[in-house]
Amino acid sequence: MPEQPERTVLIVLFDGVQSLDVTGPLEVFAGAGKSPGAPFTYRIRTASLDGAPVRTSSGLTLVPDRTLGDCRPPHTLIVPGGEGTRHSDARLIEWLGIHAPGAQRLVSVCSGALLLAEAGLLDGHRATTHWSLCETLARDHPGVAVDPDPIFVRDGRIATSAGVTAGIDLALALVEEDLGRDIALNVARHLVVFLRRPGNQAQFSAQLSAQTARREPLRDVQQWITEHPGGDLSVDALAARARLSPRQFARAFRSETGTTPGRYVDRVRLEHARRLLEDTDDGVEQISRACGYGTAEAMRRAFVKAVGTAPAEYRRRFSAPRTATAPRL
Repeated sequence: MPEQPERTVLIVLFDGVQSLDVTGPLEVFAGAGKSPGAPFTYRIRTASLDGAPVRTSSGLTLVPDRTLGDCRPPHTLIVPGGEGTRHSDARLIEWLGIHAPGAQRLVSVCSGALLLAEAGLLDGHRATTHWSLCETLARDHPGVAVDPDPIFVRDGRIATSAGVTAGIDLALALVEEDLGRDIALNVARHLVVFLRRPGNQAQFSAQLSAQTARREPLRDVQQWITEHPGGDLSVDALAARARLSPRQFARAFRSETGTTPGRYVDRVRLEHARRLLEDTDDGVEQISRACGYGTAEAMRRAFVKAVGTAPAEYRRRFSAPRTATAPRL
């Protein structure tokens, strides 16, 4: 019986690595490689500079399979993040600069993007990293087109992701690309995660991405918007709730939250619509009314602009699997 074809996945280890940045993608590829009917399997390897065990940022010790110097160029090279990226080893950066271009697919998780950037591998490419490090990446590496919003970014053979769980999302997307949606979905179910987060989903919600207003009336308005996405959220209505003139309200809201009332409302409505599409069987017309869009066409335009796909297609790709309810006896 002929041996099954393999694709090598090499994960780089170093002191201070984030353990979940390693084990999350590893579990995804390992599970996919064991799937019946897959046209090939994944051969997963871990390696450190000298082959010695590394201590993760949480204190866990990981034992690599080999030294990086003994590794041939893999199909997929994964560079995880962690506290160890803050003071990177010059030898690791040199190894990445020499050997990473030989990989067919180059992947970073969280602050692993900083190591790729130090090695000059992200220049001229769009990339992301953990939201707290996006400004650092953009400042220190102006040749990189940093996108702070998505949970992961694909730019040709290079794929970068945000923090921890986003590495799992990216790994599932790569498995789906390699082996198809059914195998990726089976892996997601086994790991008890949803195969449903698109790469351009925001790293955090509107409420987290915007600052919380200092003044109580504006904080109350933020909460009102979140709880009533289908209500009248015009500037005039919100200003009246805050007991300010529309001009005063718009100026104060932007000053204290870092965004305009309109943009904040748009993000809250989009997030609410996404949750309803993912978690309910409500029709698009019903959801559009519940989220304040008014019509299905208005919601479709908002989705295409923000997510790059229509609501029906979004639901098809990212809704949670439904479990049939047993009939009552």
